[in-house]
Amino acid sequence: MAHFETESIRTQSRTNEREHSAPIFLTSSFTFDSAEEARATFADETPGNIYSRYANPNSSELIEKVCQAEGTEDGVATASGMAAMFGSIASLLQQGDHVLAARSLFGSTHQLLTRVFPKWGITSTYGDISDYQNWEKLLHPNTKMLFLETPSNPGLEIIDLEWAGKFAAAHNLILVVDNCFATPYLQQPAKWGAHIVTHSATKYIDGQGRVLGGLILGKKELIKEVQFFTRHTGPAISPFNAWMLSKSMETLAVRMDRHCESASKIASYFEGKSGINEVKYPFLKSHPQHHLAKKQMSQGGGIVTLNLEGGISRAQRFIDQLQMISITANLGDSRSIITHPASTTHSKLTEEEREKVGIHPGLIRLSVGLEHPEDIVKDVERALERSK
Repeated sequence: MAHFETESIRTQSRTNEREHSAPIFLTSSFTFDSAEEARATFADETPGNIYSRYANPNSSELIEKVCQAEGTEDGVATASGMAAMFGSIASLLQQGDHVLAARSLFGSTHQLLTRVFPKWGITSTYGDISDYQNWEKLLHPNTKMLFLETPSNPGLEIIDLEWAGKFAAAHNLILVVDNCFATPYLQQPAKWGAHIVTHSATKYIDGQGRVLGGLILGKKELIKEVQFFTRHTGPAISPFNAWMLSKSMETLAVRMDRHCESASKIASYFEGKSGINEVKYPFLKSHPQHHLAKKQMSQGGGIVTLNLEGGISRAQRFIDQLQMISITANLGDSRSIITHPASTTHSKLTEEEREKVGIHPGLIRLSVGLEHPEDIVKDVERALERSK
């Protein structure tokens, strides 16, 4: 098998037109040469595309590339990252089932577990990663899934994937890992026992803030259930978005190398600076789970958090003083992005819920882009000075 970069570039579909770059298949449906071929294809007796809600050459190419990168058997591409989060749970559980999840989750995933799924009789319990010994006590007789996110959004908490894989195996749980922050270039949860790996492809896999997309990857027998669910509920990715994301996979490695290099420099520069209570980055030695990050990630990722003195008012003054860095809720872009999670992405959590996962009032999430790191530092430093 070739290296990550080579597989991501050289895996592609080709038509009889002998194109060098994959075309976009902007078609809702596909034709058959005969009634028998149509019957056999619908019956899964012969392979072939039927309808773009089911599959499309562009989504199939994207899935193949990311499966190779993650070391998974099969996958489904969805219209957004949250469609992937929803599909990974809804397709594999039923009324009466229970999810055990790490407390540190993206805000919308928290809403799924606490407000959406309970309507259909699927309940959940949160565990704290600071106390793995207590997770046995959190299991219910009907617990069917272990749902994790590492590094977490936005607190950058690291969960021990080796422990998670062994815990899930010991209790016959489906282990689902949201790998959005790390990407398959830095971390492959399937190596540690994850049955399902999810992505918001909108983030680093796209990498330029252009399109939405999600991925559900994993073991073939589980993905078969996901495929049935998504085919009949309809969260299909568009052929254009799938084409864009597949092309973006060709540059994921070089982009992530730059994101990680710059993020590491920026985290180190601001650690200990006046006006900042804490700088958090997985590969800083001061990170509480630094040893775990080094064990299961090849680099520290492109996200740095700064916990500013002065709480929300200081954080908002700081944001308003930025001149280059974008203010938006996205991340993983070529452009650096600032987000204040307590008032935006995680505002629906209570103050107590936010504090439990390290989302302090002054916490700033910096998604380090591809600009020169000195220019990013200059913008942050100027905003810190002017927001005193």
